Amino acid sequence: MSGHSHWAGIKHKKEITDKKRARIFSKLLAAISAAAKKEQNPDFNPRLRTAVEKAEQASIPADNIARAIKRASDTGQNLEELVFEAYGPGGAAILIEAISDNKNRAVQEIKKILSELGGKWAEPGSVLWAFTKTDNGWTAKFPQEVEEEEHNKLGSLIEEIEENDNVQKVYTNEKN
Repeated sequence: MSGHSHWAGIKHKKEITDKKRARIFSKLLAAISAAAKKEQNPDFNPRLRTAVEKAEQASIPADNIARAIKRASDTGQNLEELVFEAYGPGGAAILIEAISDNKNRAVQEIKKILSELGGKWAEPGSVLWAFTKTDNGWTAKFPQEVEEEEHNKLGSLIEEIEENDNVQKVYTNEKN
């Protein structure tokens, strides 16, 4: 049977898992670089220490972690931590944490995803007031009920946003 080799099947499965792993690696290494901007010693930088621990749990090689920390000190690397605000289907508030070397490009990519999947870009401060910053990210002050149909749309919107390479984490005020 031509075209049905065992290796071809393995190759396709490996390609999919490698893409997922690369996406996770790039997000974690960007978080390390952003955290290392202020202090490059994990003993004195708890945020960096946490990012390095997460990277080690994801089996990122130590030399890649060291390069990400070194990259933070390079003047050519201008990583910015960004928080975007949006409204999703059903009026759910969405906070998007991202790390990018080009803010304008990141904004345009997020706006495109929002417009395609029923979300709306929000001006700074219009969503942030509904969340409280905690050690683990953001929590909603006022959780909101979302209908089943809107819940599914919101889920696919959040999934698509999280696939963007710049996006680190997405938070919403949807009641679970």
